[in-house]
Amino acid sequence: MVYQDTITINTSGNGDLHDLSDQVTSIVNKSGVKMGIASIFNVGSTAAISTIEFESGLKKDLPEMLNRLIPASREYGHEKAWHDGNGHSHLQATTLGPSLQIPVRNGNPVLGTWQQVIHIECDNKPRQRSIVVTVIGE
Repeated sequence: MVYQDTITINTSGNGDLHDLSDQVTSIVNKSGVKMGIASIFNVGSTAAISTIEFESGLKKDLPEMLNRLIPASREYGHEKAWHDGNGHSHLQATTLGPSLQIPVRNGNPVLGTWQQVIHIECDNKPRQRSIVVTVIGE
C-alpha cells in the first residue's frame, strides 16, 4: 500500500523552524499503513527536513550553528552566478538534506520521546513550502 499527502507551510526566512510531527502522524494514521516507512520530503533546494528536540534552546541553536558554519557571503559560486544572496541557503539545506525516512509501527511513526520531525527554512526570504509525505507499507 502507498499513500501520499502534502503539508503546506509558510516560513519567515532563514532559520525558521516548524514542527511537522503532528501533521506527519495524522498522514500516517490516515494512510492505513500499520507497518512500513514514512518518507518526508521538502520540495525545493533551500530548506531541509530533520529531527530535533523542538524546544526553545535548540530552536535557537540550530539556525545559529548553520549560520556560523555556512554564513551568508558574496563569495559563493552560486552568488557570483545568480546574485540572489542565497548561496549559503543552498549549502545549509544540502548539509542537512531534503528528506527523512521514519519507520511506521502499529500505524504510527516511530519517534523518540524528545524527537520531533522538523522543517528548517534556509533561504534568505519567506517562502511557501510543500512537504510531501509518502507512506509505504502494509
